[in-house]
Amino acid sequence: MDIALARTFLEIAETGSFVAAAGRLNVTQTAVSARVHALEEQLGRRLFVRNKAGARLTPAGERFVRHATTLVQVWDRAQRQVGLPQGSVDIASVGAEISLWNPVLADWLVWMKREAPEIALRAEVDTPSRLLEAVHNGALDLAVLYDPPQQGGSIVVELMTEEKLVMVTTSADGRLGEVGDYVHVDWGPSFQASHQAAFPQFASPGVSISHGPLALLYLMRVGGTGYFRLGAVRPYLEDGRLKRVKGAPEFSYSVHMVYSSRVEAGLIDRMRRGFQVSSSG
Repeated sequence: MDIALARTFLEIAETGSFVAAAGRLNVTQTAVSARVHALEEQLGRRLFVRNKAGARLTPAGERFVRHATTLVQVWDRAQRQVGLPQGSVDIASVGAEISLWNPVLADWLVWMKREAPEIALRAEVDTPSRLLEAVHNGALDLAVLYDPPQQGGSIVVELMTEEKLVMVTTSADGRLGEVGDYVHVDWGPSFQASHQAAFPQFASPGVSISHGPLALLYLMRVGGTGYFRLGAVRPYLEDGRLKRVKGAPEFSYSVHMVYSSRVEAGLIDRMRRGFQVSSSG
């Protein structure tokens, strides 16, 4: 079977729309419809019911999701292994969200190169949603993410290390400043809910930044108060440039490994071991 048919089927199943799938695949809606028709002809079953709201899976379509996912994953891995560099016996594909490439992903790459030189490496840095999608469709073997949403099916979410978000300030007295001095960092839905409950007065901050390192750079140059990873601000706390805000709560912000149980166990175990060791030391 043409793997493009399986990929197209999975895109429609995920988005619930022939139009959205066409946009993701960068093909016309006519091409998407033709692929679905060809796939349904091969399987002898109708896979989607189309209506004004989009497209929903038929019972046969729901049963085919698992098989289509396996087909795409096996094909992607076959392509990678056939094209292995000389001297390599396997390839490990890993991704990390932007705030985790340094040092988590960088340390892992160094560990793998030293401890498993026979394994070729491919690393990507991207948004959490795109990384999760890549793990789901088999384009990545494993991704490291902050507080990913609960996954189902064959996707495993494993705690790698605990992080703390702490409130810090450039104020010499370590006190919580005015609303106008507050820098809000988007640490995800879980943090947002806890933060809103603890600090309703900061519901509409003057400065809101989605990327932690950028927010910290801004804070150090302009001054103010905000929540940051303890590991990132520890050097500034030690040299006195920042202070912990007195009485401010800490929030958990853990790093997780996300991978598919369908990936070859030996490879995943080696990759997991690398992250566990490099993150602990």
